[in-house]
Amino acid sequence: MLKSISKIVLLVFIGCTSQLSTAQLTDLARLEYSFIPKSNSEDQYTRVRALLNYPIKTKEDCYLVIGAEYNQIFLNLEDDYPFDVSLIESVKVIDLNIGYTFKTSEKWRIGLNLNPRLASTFTSSLESDDLFLNGGIFAINDRTKDESAKRPYRLTLGLTYNTTAGIPFPLPFVSYYRRVNEKWSFSAGIPKSNVKYFLSEKSMLQTFVSLDGYFAHIQRPLVINGTQVDNVSLSVAVGGLGYEYFITKNLVAYAYSGFTFRLNNVLRNDNRDEVFKLDDLNAFYLRTGIKFKL
Repeated sequence: MLKSISKIVLLVFIGCTSQLSTAQLTDLARLEYSFIPKSNSEDQYTRVRALLNYPIKTKEDCYLVIGAEYNQIFLNLEDDYPFDVSLIESVKVIDLNIGYTFKTSEKWRIGLNLNPRLASTFTSSLESDDLFLNGGIFAINDRTKDESAKRPYRLTLGLTYNTTAGIPFPLPFVSYYRRVNEKWSFSAGIPKSNVKYFLSEKSMLQTFVSLDGYFAHIQRPLVINGTQVDNVSLSVAVGGLGYEYFITKNLVAYAYSGFTFRLNNVLRNDNRDEVFKLDDLNAFYLRTGIKFKL
């Protein structure tokens, strides 16, 4: 069954992966740890992430995909700051992923998704500002398994809407994947681009460039230099090397390590204007975990 639905659920959730994350959307389950230390400081950012997706066949070539994702983010702030750091030391991001996909022709498939999100410090009861709504619509041409295709590829075109991005209109999405030969493949797009080299059927190396980060509401607002702070955000662009190893056909262990070439960790007001910069120095990046994929 896993093999038969692998092409069906591919990329259904691509517009709602949390915090600009780089998850492969054929993942049914994932447990992950991320770590970014602050340069020239004892401060550090860590994240623990758990993901679960479940596809339900509604009729021939049509699937409903239900999923959930939990992120626990720790801001370990050891430097001196002009505010109470305990109010932002822990951030939680909780996503409900609802997707639907259906075929429109032999080559094309449409995917729709809705992604309600709670992102907050959760230091008090739930508030309306803790809720965000994301979603997207995608057209997918997947010919990676097409034996008649001279150069198998997968092309995804779409529009995504993300309330945490601060842009009040849908943004275009483009992703292109190609398996060049038995040893090489590449993927170009956002939030991740990579070039993979297959050491064997069970292991592979890759170079990658990706985006990561989060945006969350601070339930107990801070006041810095007379200005109220209501939100905290982190945006990261990182490049590096990765390794994946197939423990079984569907169970994969992985590790990605690199260095950020853009890092912006900021406290913001209610209009999302920058009030106080926690960090903007590029740093080491590590992400590792285990996933069960199609």
